[in-house]
Amino acid sequence: MQAVGLRFGGEVYCQVWSSKNSSSRINPFKRNSVTLNRFTCKPTRSQTPTIRKVGAPVSAREMSNGVTRHVKIPPPAHPTYQLLDIIRYALAEDAGDRGDVTCLSTIPENAEAKAQFMAKADGIVAGIAMADLIFREVDPELQVEWTLQDGDEVKYGLKFGTVSGSARSILVAERIALNFMQRMSGIATFTRRMAEAAKPARILETRKTAPGLRLVDKWAVLIGGGENHRMGLYDMFLVKDNHIDVAGGIENAVTAVDRYMKEQKLDLGVEIETRSLDEVREVLDCIRGEKGKVTRIMLDNMVKVTPDGSVDVSMLEEAVKLIDGRVETEASGNVTLQTVSKIGATGVTYISSGALTHSVEALDVSLKVDVGIQYLKELLPASGLL
Repeated sequence: MQAVGLRFGGEVYCQVWSSKNSSSRINPFKRNSVTLNRFTCKPTRSQTPTIRKVGAPVSAREMSNGVTRHVKIPPPAHPTYQLLDIIRYALAEDAGDRGDVTCLSTIPENAEAKAQFMAKADGIVAGIAMADLIFREVDPELQVEWTLQDGDEVKYGLKFGTVSGSARSILVAERIALNFMQRMSGIATFTRRMAEAAKPARILETRKTAPGLRLVDKWAVLIGGGENHRMGLYDMFLVKDNHIDVAGGIENAVTAVDRYMKEQKLDLGVEIETRSLDEVREVLDCIRGEKGKVTRIMLDNMVKVTPDGSVDVSMLEEAVKLIDGRVETEASGNVTLQTVSKIGATGVTYISSGALTHSVEALDVSLKVDVGIQYLKELLPASGLL
């Protein structure tokens, strides 16, 4: 078995296990071909671990079965998350314990087909590199070609990709590929609108992603022109209101974080959430008094929308002036397409919005199979289906 993964600047973003005695691919046509054991990160005795490092997002190239394909925007780095694991879980979920009974019953084993991807709405396409991985996981002999890259604009009716080869394989992969692509394209489309409206501030998502799809959702944000907030609980200190309340105040929380970082020999960003101008002043006092490291101040719910629909950012503006560029600032709360432009004009560094990922409106994309009529006339009688 050859390694399948996304390679970016020498770093591979997927981990797989090589086996000389068996294939780790999901076979959607064989009953009981998939078990959860296939998704463990520990090799059996017959398997040799293929070393794969989750790298930093640099210039991108995707490598799959020895074929290198250019990828415009790489996924964010993560120490444990593997894209192929998510793809295999999705395929296993679909295959169950019988495989695709409809394909097995209606499509001859050697039938071949060609299918075209078509946008059924205007937007930003995302998930092309993900679809490549899905098709190769199902059947490495499928031929996939694209006329666009992730992050490109699509218009209704535009055909932007084809997949050809085994008809059964195409149909097994179809829904999984479209599910990822439609969700990612929806996130990328909304992110593009928000990012443009937020300038000169930079738009961020949050951890409000679909469970199990954290990296996929955050990848779509990057494709749409946004930036990533922390990936999880491990890569940044984000001291929010609940932490502050339990710790006994902002100063206690800041000093506790600083002590923990020194004990654990960590060097991570530290963001403190504030809910009022007094709390902003408290954080600034901690910075001036060198109580601990602070790299960003979150200005939460300092944007008010009045009953008549107007946007009041006066409190946010005052907070930004108080901070005066000492650290990064992040506006959060009441962030919509209607408010984001005015928020961005206050001088904040970042604007975070959970809606980028938790309120996704999928972008409609179809995959239509075109089987040659003459081929069917020759094939189906021989197969006994006609």
